[in-house]
Amino acid sequence: QVRLVESGGGLVQAGGSLRLSCAASGSTSSINAMGWYRQAPGKQRELVAVTTNGGVTNYADSVKGRFTVSRDNAKNTVYLQMDSLKPEDTAVYYCYARDRKYFEYWGQGTQVTVSS
Repeated sequence: QVRLVESGGGLVQAGGSLRLSCAASGSTSSINAMGWYRQAPGKQRELVAVTTNGGVTNYADSVKGRFTVSRDNAKNTVYLQMDSLKPEDTAVYYCYARDRKYFEYWGQGTQVTVSS
């Protein structure tokens, strides 16, 4: 089992920046991918950025060039640096992890609100 705890959400003006953090605990040695999804009101949950142990990283087209995902393996933590934020980035952001058996884990979510 893996437990994920997010922090760092909040309210920011358009054009501003936020950094989200997610700390994993439990069976962290089984994790082979970590990253972030988001869900806006009335919309389906969507991938934001996920990075694998092998160094492959996928970003949603809507965040490329503005968001950066990174991992500190020593701390079992994944980060999402969000720059040039737009009102359409407003959503609940969920930390995500996948283990070698492709079982998926989710954090509780953290609200990001971007005002225009």
